[in-house]
Amino acid sequence: MKVEGFVASLRNAETIGELFKILAKNSAPVLELDGVRFLIVVEGDFEGRKFWTEINGERANQALGDAMLNSSSFPFKCRRPYTGGNVIFVNFDDVEVERFLVAYRDPDYGLFYLVESGKAREITGEEYERLIPEMPEFRVKGIGDEQMDMMGAFFG
Repeated sequence: MKVEGFVASLRNAETIGELFKILAKNSAPVLELDGVRFLIVVEGDFEGRKFWTEINGERANQALGDAMLNSSSFPFKCRRPYTGGNVIFVNFDDVEVERFLVAYRDPDYGLFYLVESGKAREITGEEYERLIPEMPEFRVKGIGDEQMDMMGAFFG
């Protein structure tokens, strides 16, 4: 599948539950697109109802830190007015841990995954909560010092 096709598939969601089903159907949270494996992160809202991705119990944007700057992000809109968000593609080769948790959540619902050795399997919310304290620190390669120096020189 191509990145554009995956992003287009998210536009078909009419509820947060449908969005999560589309993610699951496409093998998220670890998905191969255009021959590259990605960790898939989504965030946004459906008519004011927020949804987000967690990694090891922490919001993904916090867990990823400056690696977010090294990732690709695409906005998407869904069929209903005032719905949509961003899908963030984190190159899976940049993930530096073998075992971590991913959750796609809203205030009342979630899909939960345990990722081990690059393969994800769905788990229950109870398993997710129980496993959080056992997880190693989530680490992903961020922007290197040299890249930061170049950005500093660029932005002045």
